[in-house]
Amino acid sequence: MNLHPDYLLNEVNEPSDIKDMSLDELKQLATEMRQLVLERDAKIGGHVGPNLGVMELTIAFHYVFDSPHDKVIWDVSHQSYAHKMLTGRKLGFLDPDHYEDITGFTSPEESAHDFFEIGHTSTSISLAVGMAQARDLMNHQSHNNVMAVIGDGSLSGGLAFEGLNNAAKLNSNLIILVNDNQMSIDENQGGLYKGLKELRDTNGESPNNIFKFMGLDYKYVADGNDLQTMIDTFKEIKDIDHPIVLHVNTLKGKGYEPAVEEKMKYHWRTPFELKTGEDKVKVSGESYSDAVLTELDKQIAEDKPVVAINAGIPGAFDLGKFKAKHPDRYYDVGIAEQDSITTAVAMAQAGARPVVFQNSTFLQRAYDQLIHDMALNDAPVVMIVRGGAISESSATHQGTFDISMISDLPNIEYLAPTNVEEMISMLRWAINQTDEPVVIRQPEKPLLHGKPTQSDYSTIKYDIAHRGSEVAIMAVGDFWKLGEKVRKELQDKLNIDATLINPKSVTGIDSDVLHHLAENHDVVVTLEDGVLSGGFGETIARYYGPKGMKVLNFGAPREFADNVPTEVLYEWYHLTPKQIVDDIEQVIHSL
Repeated sequence: MNLHPDYLLNEVNEPSDIKDMSLDELKQLATEMRQLVLERDAKIGGHVGPNLGVMELTIAFHYVFDSPHDKVIWDVSHQSYAHKMLTGRKLGFLDPDHYEDITGFTSPEESAHDFFEIGHTSTSISLAVGMAQARDLMNHQSHNNVMAVIGDGSLSGGLAFEGLNNAAKLNSNLIILVNDNQMSIDENQGGLYKGLKELRDTNGESPNNIFKFMGLDYKYVADGNDLQTMIDTFKEIKDIDHPIVLHVNTLKGKGYEPAVEEKMKYHWRTPFELKTGEDKVKVSGESYSDAVLTELDKQIAEDKPVVAINAGIPGAFDLGKFKAKHPDRYYDVGIAEQDSITTAVAMAQAGARPVVFQNSTFLQRAYDQLIHDMALNDAPVVMIVRGGAISESSATHQGTFDISMISDLPNIEYLAPTNVEEMISMLRWAINQTDEPVVIRQPEKPLLHGKPTQSDYSTIKYDIAHRGSEVAIMAVGDFWKLGEKVRKELQDKLNIDATLINPKSVTGIDSDVLHHLAENHDVVVTLEDGVLSGGFGETIARYYGPKGMKVLNFGAPREFADNVPTEVLYEWYHLTPKQIVDDIEQVIHSL
């Protein structure tokens, strides 16, 4: 049901519908849309602060320009909610029954006003340059504008600099709007943002101007949340015949005081109480992140040269606690995953013990550094990876590729603990060894306790938690509980007493255990919380390829899931205990 049938937004189906509105009506739209962002995010979660801060510039863009003839590309696209409301997708904000109909990011499948699926930072300028170059190539007479909107820390990502460098070569229309809200996900990091502050403090007049240095035209807007100012500015630069940087000062979280006061907390929020700002779901008790931080404290107390490095996501690992205790050992490189890896490699080679904290989906951005810097140099970097799981996230934020991405690389040991004690045992060993890079996949499911069966992981010894026969189940990391359920289902349904194995690693195999399984097992089953292509299961299947053992691999297919509930994905991927046992039964009957 439309909760706001009286809203002016109901009259807007396309951007052209706002072009005859008065300034007061446009301001009313901004107020309404801020309220809708808050209501939707409070209900299902989403990006709060980024969207609240760009209402005026979004309305002004669609008032002045002619989308989709004129094109706007939103960096990360996590600030595109207002754009969606004005381009035919308002019901996804007006009606709670349709909140899930739209993604939190731009999507060409949703609208002709979106041009790319974008969920990672620093891509917009290069995309805009490419679109402008194609425009000039395909139609020399074309006058359509191309605009990139970049902010929230994205400007300090390496790809943004590459885009700026090539933007300066254009001799045609290109608008790069730098949405300067003085924040990234957390605080901005690095010298670039000192330069932006200097420009803000001098109303854009400082000679210390990186954009002009690169050969780009430049204009500063002191109040990007003033609608008339943004309309006038866009009218002034519309159809410009050369590249220009429009540096716009905005307030992240504008219109909702909690989001203004706690900008990091409201960058992206789980569902919350709109009146109080409190979380609807309380998380308490033990956590894997707390256990990691406790171990790092112990290592530092033992005089180990441990440092923590992350790329703009300290909240994902609760690193604020580490920063408060050890400010001289804490490094946030901003949203620059490549830099975090290469910096860690150099620190490790120089004798420090860097622990790098990465999210699986963002780690993709540093693949070259994983190969050329970390693996090739065999640098003893320690890395903790979160978010490696089949999830209901947007296609832009899938974390299922880390196992296949990392396990293909030489010199790297990728460990997958099943419980907190095992994870800390692995971390302790990783910090104290200096032979190779070690990556640890932090579990995402509820915390489990257990007992490590080894303390030195230089040679992997599989943990046979239960010895049986006929079927051997190898349950990786977070799928340990699933392995236990499958074993029980096999016993109950087929009266098969299956062997249950914790492999501990997705890179190192225990060939002795694998060899002896063939003595009294017909089927080996692998369970992994990630994509199957290039994954752990394929490693085991490759081992048994020349032999007679049947191998069944369970995980995710090679696809981008997109906002599909996890329980639905499990059904699609045959990851319920019943489905797995049914598949095992078919193989057994075929023997």
